[in-house]
Amino acid sequence: MKTALITGASSGIGEEFAKLFAKDKINLVLVARSENKLKSMATQLREEFGVEVKVIAKDLSVLHQVEEVYTELQQQNSTIDYLVNNAGFGDYNLFAESDWKKQEEMINVNIMALTKLTHLFLPAMLKNKFGKVLNVASTAAFQPGPTMSVYYASKAFVLHFSEAISNELEGTGVTVTALCPGAFESGFQKAAALEESRLVKGRKLPTSKEIAAFGYKHLMKGTRVCIPGVMNYMMANSVRFAPRSWVLKIARMIQDKAD
Repeated sequence: MKTALITGASSGIGEEFAKLFAKDKINLVLVARSENKLKSMATQLREEFGVEVKVIAKDLSVLHQVEEVYTELQQQNSTIDYLVNNAGFGDYNLFAESDWKKQEEMINVNIMALTKLTHLFLPAMLKNKFGKVLNVASTAAFQPGPTMSVYYASKAFVLHFSEAISNELEGTGVTVTALCPGAFESGFQKAAALEESRLVKGRKLPTSKEIAAFGYKHLMKGTRVCIPGVMNYMMANSVRFAPRSWVLKIARMIQDKAD
């Protein structure tokens, strides 16, 4: 049986990804900070799907703990066939007024941890001539985002990094997929203090389950970039044809608080 490692696995689309892999009889390594939540999930997944589930409780904003995930699995002779870099968070504030520690932790989780884990697990995938990596980016990756400047920039990194290494890996049996959802129902908006913005207030958003199912399908197909939702797809691609000043103003309008 093959094994999937999922970061940010204790809730949202990370939790939904775990269910999808388990349903397909793929063993799991679940990584998040909340050990109790992970253990509860592991018990449910083992009982319902009969898969092996390992739990690794780590804070991926602390960079030495990122390497500890890999070291622990190496010591157990565990091979990772699917890597889902889902862990990430945002912050809604003017950059000059933001808390630096939160910005630094965001960069560590959204960029550093994702990049490091990919770098650590890719060599074995290449040796085995099989592997699939899914990096959770966002429609935020396609333009700058005033009031969420670091978050938008971090997702642009995820998208461009994923596309570049996907090209490098052509013909190796290893694929990289960037999942770029728009806003969806999750704890993200509350954590980012984004609930009053025009982006989400009053909108019926897709569920974490729907986003995970879309991403899982494209991961298995080896799609390079996948954007759920026709409107999201059109908006993400339209920025290439608009003046940068317009893109910036529209992004700010959407991000600002609704009246």
